[in-house]
Amino acid sequence: MEEKAIREAAERYIAQESNPQFRGEVEKLLADGSWEELSDRFYTDLEFGTGGLRGVIGGGFNRMNSFVVRRATQGLARYVVEHGEPGKEGVRSAVIAHDSRHYSDEFALQAALVLCAHGIRTYLFPSLRPTPELSFAVRTLGAATGIVVTASHNPPQYNGYKVYWNDGSQVVPPHDKGITAEVLAVSGKILSMSKEDALAKGLLVYVDREIDDAFAAAVRGASLRPELVKERGGDLTIVYTPLHGTGAVMVERVLGDLGITVKTVPEQREPDGDFPTVEYPNPEEGSALQMALDLGRREKADLVMGTDPDADRIGIAVPERDGSDFRLITGNQLGVLLADYMFSTRRELGTMPQRPAFVKTIVTTELQRLVAEKYDVACHDTLTGFKWIAQKIREFEAEKDGPVYVLGGEESYGYLIGTYVRDKDAVTAAVLTAEMALYHVSQGKSVLDRLNEIYRELGYFQEETISHYFPGQEGQSTMAKLMDSLRRDPPGSLGGSKVVEIRDYQSQTARNRETGEERKIKGIPPSNVLQFVLESNSMVSCRPSGTEPKIKFYASVAGKPGAEIAESKKEVGSRINRLADEIREIIERMG
Repeated sequence: MEEKAIREAAERYIAQESNPQFRGEVEKLLADGSWEELSDRFYTDLEFGTGGLRGVIGGGFNRMNSFVVRRATQGLARYVVEHGEPGKEGVRSAVIAHDSRHYSDEFALQAALVLCAHGIRTYLFPSLRPTPELSFAVRTLGAATGIVVTASHNPPQYNGYKVYWNDGSQVVPPHDKGITAEVLAVSGKILSMSKEDALAKGLLVYVDREIDDAFAAAVRGASLRPELVKERGGDLTIVYTPLHGTGAVMVERVLGDLGITVKTVPEQREPDGDFPTVEYPNPEEGSALQMALDLGRREKADLVMGTDPDADRIGIAVPERDGSDFRLITGNQLGVLLADYMFSTRRELGTMPQRPAFVKTIVTTELQRLVAEKYDVACHDTLTGFKWIAQKIREFEAEKDGPVYVLGGEESYGYLIGTYVRDKDAVTAAVLTAEMALYHVSQGKSVLDRLNEIYRELGYFQEETISHYFPGQEGQSTMAKLMDSLRRDPPGSLGGSKVVEIRDYQSQTARNRETGEERKIKGIPPSNVLQFVLESNSMVSCRPSGTEPKIKFYASVAGKPGAEIAESKKEVGSRINRLADEIREIIERMG
């Protein structure tokens, strides 16, 4: 990008940015002649994808800042005015929540004032709230849309903005593309109004305890064995960390309401957008739970739990059988345990619906499918992302006497129990995880004992995700070339196992590697995902991330049902290590 073009873009931005901090950053870069940094901030606009925005905080069109948030919200507002359904009192409304990240409260207010200026009544939480509560609030208040300001589990320099539709789900077709088109069409002056005027005209409405109380009641109602929790909940000691995010707002409250002892890591309890005690505030990373594990050892906890900054993902660790230490449970494993507990309990108590449905993403372990089928629960696949799980729920509800959604999840520590929320919900997952652990203890076994029983019966599964970042201006091009290369010249084997089928979700075809026969993939929208089905019930999936400049490979290797656990773990572990090494070689060679 030439210096003249950079300067012109920077000056346009300075003229429109209301925040002095962001405006000042760009003014200083211009004064210092920092053309490389300015080029990165202005070579493109921060992309408004199908779910919203996410990027590094700072001044510039390619950063998260007040101007970019207001511009995106103007596009959303125009779409809602045209296509949103009126809610209570016959007016179109929106709900906005935010997490603990830097500028989240400002971005939330700026978005609210743009919506208000377009005549959309906007309900705003006065302080941070979990993402699942925002989804719940959209449904409860009958809003046409919702926004949560968060960058989920990204590093502290990031922030983001996710858009929801009137069912409490993140937007899917046709609304995602319609909103994106409106955002891209925004030019000229952005309509906004003062906070004082918005309050005086009843367009800005603060919501607080009334939604908190209703959400907490819904979460408590998800308990399957409330009598067990009431009688023995005090015997269970949980160490919990919100990782400086929103989780403590609700997780402590609901578990405490149920009588379960919760000891929160004190150094990580208070919201802090710097996330000073962790490298990444992500419960998928074992290092993020280190302080909770240390406290768990001191307290001899029965369960260690952590939620990410917006409390939609949950990670756990459980004591080893001999009490020597804690073992981290993967997202796939927790999904297996929750499915097993929920389906077995509902069958035992006679509360299983007539056509129960379990929904998982295509990159989530197939062991969850085997668990669902064991309890005669239909398993449905979706693309990665909870908006697709929510779409399945809509499809079920639209079908006369259709399937009844019970549980859904994805490998990246996201779970949705019930339907009062339509996005990942770590608050409800925390309650059911605690109840599940308590139940197994009451049966004289540990969580790990139950997991090993499942492995012995259905086969030992092990998964690994290999991610590679492609940052900068060339990143997207490099990822596109890698995917194109895999399509043109797919591997005949991976990790020593023959590829038997290649599934291309972009063309929605599955091709038998030996015969060349093709079949259509039905019920799943097109997406840039490749899957290589291997011998022995194993699989490799490949997809570029929709929110970060990286490509992900998901490897899954399965052992034989009935095999001795130690031997199966050794054999499967060897196979997945070989598979992961070959995937890294492919990335290095092609990327």
